[in-house]
Amino acid sequence: MLRILFAALALLSAAVHAKDWAVDPAASTLGFGGTYQGEKFSGRFTRFEAAIRFDPADLTASRFDVSIDVTSAATGNADYDGQLATREFFDFAHFAKAHFVTHGFKPAGKDFVADGTLTIRDRSQPVTLEVEFEPNGDGATLDVRTTLKRLDFGIGSGDWADTGVIANEVPVSAHLVLKPQR
Repeated sequence: MLRILFAALALLSAAVHAKDWAVDPAASTLGFGGTYQGEKFSGRFTRFEAAIRFDPADLTASRFDVSIDVTSAATGNADYDGQLATREFFDFAHFAKAHFVTHGFKPAGKDFVADGTLTIRDRSQPVTLEVEFEPNGDGATLDVRTTLKRLDFGIGSGDWADTGVIANEVPVSAHLVLKPQR
């Protein structure tokens, strides 16, 4: 009987520690959107890596550390995609990666808010993510949303800084399919 009690306590103790998750890249997406001359467009980053530690019961130990290969940005429009590589936008030759790391989490109803720092083109800005975490068997899904201001990161400089041509607000969202990291 005592052994069963200790086993139950050990399981309960393990359940309240943040869990490390592996992202299934084939089932996960990281997307962005925008408006160019009044027309909406969307795109995605096809290459990114994420170190995810998350447990709704242990937010103080939870953490996201995401590296995005911005050279993998794709909108499906050859003109847009070519422009993203230029010095006025992401400047792939000098800034091939973006990086996001969290500083803390807070509950927000049944969901969460993650505060962190995003660095693009060597410009770091505070960013707040809306986070939905959904356990599913031994895995989970993680959906995040935010809206960035592209000019805060120097994206779309020169003539492209005109927010009447390209909106400053860029909605960003991710759907991550997670498996327990072993």
